[in-house]
Amino acid sequence: MSNVLVIGSYVVDLMSRAPHLPKPGETVLGGPFQMGPGGKGGNQATAAARCGSEVTFITKVGDDLFGQEALKHFEAENINTQYIKVDPSQSTGAALIAVDDKSENSIVVALGACGTITEEEVVVAVERFKTADIVLLQLETSIEAVVTTLKLAKKYDVPVILNPAPYQEFPRETLSNVTYITPNETEAFELSRVEVKDEESALVAARKIHGLGVETVIITLGSKGAFLYTGGEKGVLVPGLKVEAVDTTGAGDAFNGGFAHALSTGYSVREAMTFANAVAALSVTKIGTAPAMPYKHEVEEILKRGDAVK
Repeated sequence: MSNVLVIGSYVVDLMSRAPHLPKPGETVLGGPFQMGPGGKGGNQATAAARCGSEVTFITKVGDDLFGQEALKHFEAENINTQYIKVDPSQSTGAALIAVDDKSENSIVVALGACGTITEEEVVVAVERFKTADIVLLQLETSIEAVVTTLKLAKKYDVPVILNPAPYQEFPRETLSNVTYITPNETEAFELSRVEVKDEESALVAARKIHGLGVETVIITLGSKGAFLYTGGEKGVLVPGLKVEAVDTTGAGDAFNGGFAHALSTGYSVREAMTFANAVAALSVTKIGTAPAMPYKHEVEEILKRGDAVK
């Protein structure tokens, strides 16, 4: 059994579909409305757990209805909730999500409690750092939590996946403690100032990010797959899978959760990326984020279909 430690955000997703995403000042009639568990940390933890990993999740929620639902969700997914703090002085985070007819989305996130995770609330889980096969974190939480996590992972020699999303400024010197970084095109631009449009520009961006001290750079490119760079003259595109997308919200989280699971079970980086691409592809065939994360048998089934690979 692989042990994945996830530190990050939990927010409740409040989602509705609409013919198109609203312009400034515009009200668009939409529907139906759907509410469910979400947040990058929560989504990634769910994805890894459904793939078969033993997952511990560190986050913070409010002492409210949304927080109660969060705990129920993670317990149902067999995720260790020992280090999920309930803070009566904070509200549970929420994400307001609009999805259009082309499955594109627009999201506003109010982090609430998970945006205030402290150093002490991470350090209390030190025993989990000692036994983890891999640590997975994002930037959808307090920078204090991110920095503390990176310090502890380095101290106990645990590989780290940093999904730098949504991008916010953080101490760049901490990137030397990151083993794998997984930005999408937008986040890759924020890190490198290179606009990623194709494989050639992805290589230029990846080289610059690699120069910041990260061992392995993986730029996710949506349905095209993900671009891998570990140094040298070239990188490689690991292709995505053919699916009929219904809702692309949470696809990046699916990739990261699947990637963490695969690496922690002994897959090579390229094998783990192929597995993660399958997890991401399956997630967009369903509506929602955490509830849309696929199970291991579904991932294995799509990987057996040779016609699925672009």
